[in-house]
Amino acid sequence: VQLQASGGGLVQAGGSLRLSCVVSGLTFSTSTTVAWFRQGPGKEREFVSAMFRNTGRQYYADSVKGRFTISRDNAKNTMYLQMSSLTPEDTAVYYCAASNSLILSSMRSRSAYNYWGQGTQVTVSS
Repeated sequence: VQLQASGGGLVQAGGSLRLSCVVSGLTFSTSTTVAWFRQGPGKEREFVSAMFRNTGRQYYADSVKGRFTISRDNAKNTMYLQMSSLTPEDTAVYYCAASNSLILSSMRSRSAYNYWGQGTQVTVSS
């Protein structure tokens, strides 16, 4: 199983970026929960957003709610994170993750995901 994240880069505060994550080797369907986490400098990896399996319901960390949007294209085996109104506090390495078996109560936990991408750097300048 491979998750390949891309789309990171350097952007000015207030700008936008769209991250992509192509999933291979995994049955990527509505039964797969997909998520994005991030790890800022000197910080632990934290939950950003997830789209829960089957229902497709979206969940967001409070810090990104209203600015970020998670989506997926099952036909392309790809998940996305549209980020807007970026601030320097959003600077981090962003990781995509997937699981076919996690339960809702564990969705925000890193340990609930058994498949991870390599990360893509997002840097927001002030």
